[in-house]
Amino acid sequence: MKIGGSLIDHVPGIARALLASPCAALIIPGGGPFANIVRTFHAPDHESHWMAILGMEQYGWYIASFGISTIPRLQVPCAPTVWLPYALMLKEDPLPHHWDITSDTIAAWAAYRLGLDLVVLKSVEGITKEGTLLEQVNTPIACDEVDPGFIQFVLEHGVRTLLIDGRKIERLQSLLRGETVTGTRIGTTF
Repeated sequence: MKIGGSLIDHVPGIARALLASPCAALIIPGGGPFANIVRTFHAPDHESHWMAILGMEQYGWYIASFGISTIPRLQVPCAPTVWLPYALMLKEDPLPHHWDITSDTIAAWAAYRLGLDLVVLKSVEGITKEGTLLEQVNTPIACDEVDPGFIQFVLEHGVRTLLIDGRKIERLQSLLRGETVTGTRIGTTF
């Protein structure tokens, strides 16, 4: 489960919902305000890439401050756990270094690597086209809701993905109970 950085004010409620659920989610933190600071530096792509991943770690530690454990390696957890990506990403360096690839695609890569479904929590209902929520996306499209590389990666690698509004804690709770919720499904039916 990727928790977008724009949800930083909603993290306490998201953490409570995850900890109250029997689901064992591996949490991939977004970059949020930490990565946004990196953008202001206008550093070269290579250096910006690593600084932004360190921003993901900072956001990960913030999420962990609500009682969620952390882990530096990719593995299927037994309880809600925040993945701190820097060490593994530096070692494996699996993705291109530019702003078309952000924590969205890093989350998709992690889900692919573990063979897991991906839930992306953002501050949007899902992916929209001309103001209308798309319930399903099966082909690459340009959009503002996820990074430019994300949909292509998800479709090429068969990562079953659902993007939902993380500001709506009751929606997350419904999803954690196995109920169908409003959002955008990408690729194979979720």
